[in-house]
Amino acid sequence: MERLEGVLPNWQVPAIEGDIKLGDMPGDQIAIVPQHIEKAALIFPRLVSEIIQHVKETKSAKVVVAVSGGSGVGKTGVAALFTYFLEKVGIGSYTLSGDNYPKRIPVYNDAERLKIFREEGILQMLADGVYNEENAQQLRTFQDKEIEADWSVVEQYPWMSSYIKGGIKGLTGYLGTENEINFAQLSHVIAQFKAGQGKIWLKRMGRTETSLYFDELDFSEINVLIIEWTHGNNEALEGVDIPIFLNSTPTETLQNRLARNRDGKADSPFVARVLEIEQEKLIKQAAKSKIIVSNQCEFIDYQDVLEAE
Repeated sequence: MERLEGVLPNWQVPAIEGDIKLGDMPGDQIAIVPQHIEKAALIFPRLVSEIIQHVKETKSAKVVVAVSGGSGVGKTGVAALFTYFLEKVGIGSYTLSGDNYPKRIPVYNDAERLKIFREEGILQMLADGVYNEENAQQLRTFQDKEIEADWSVVEQYPWMSSYIKGGIKGLTGYLGTENEINFAQLSHVIAQFKAGQGKIWLKRMGRTETSLYFDELDFSEINVLIIEWTHGNNEALEGVDIPIFLNSTPTETLQNRLARNRDGKADSPFVARVLEIEQEKLIKQAAKSKIIVSNQCEFIDYQDVLEAE
């Protein structure tokens, strides 16, 4: 790791040649775009400084970096470029996708989210005394039209406020928690890496039932583990040394989500509620970040994140 100290004075962005290995989630295809390069180039010198400081303080040659942020903000591309830059200066690095560690594949997780929203919404209606046969029938109509999470229906049907609030409360207790994600499993991988374990089994989980398996990787020459993940700043994830947050406003996050639309229905009211909850959690967790960068590719502090909301 000593060679890193000689990197900073004269470091320049290396030419991006050939295929850059991205995250390790099966089937994930994301192209490196100029904005990824701009963000990675801005952050990298500061990241190197943080790595050097951490190694000096801990006397450990193993460092864990987390790149977190909302949907489509560039986590995968930026993290992959960090690994590329580090390897160009002779430092072994590996990019791990946290999206391998939910407890359910996307289609089942989406179904679980919707089930929780609907069940908790109805339970709140019961608690508020607004659930009856007529309202239940109207609710089913909204569900069939996939507008049950749209606040605009409350104007004509005030009782829907109970349903939506109950659903949001239920989702808040699920999204980004240990109910949805196996944080312990990934924390164990981090602990193995930091302990210097040469070979580690990593989980792979794509978007289909058959894309769930494990790979054994050799980490003996890897000094920096970079985790790219929405939930990389989550307090349930243990062992992250240098958290980096790529900020985006709720509007920017929704635009990014619409542009990607990996699972369809990205513009639905239900997805909007999910993004709002995730965004609120990400903003709170960003307070622990050592490096924060705006969507406009500028260093900002946590107060700027709060004010951007």
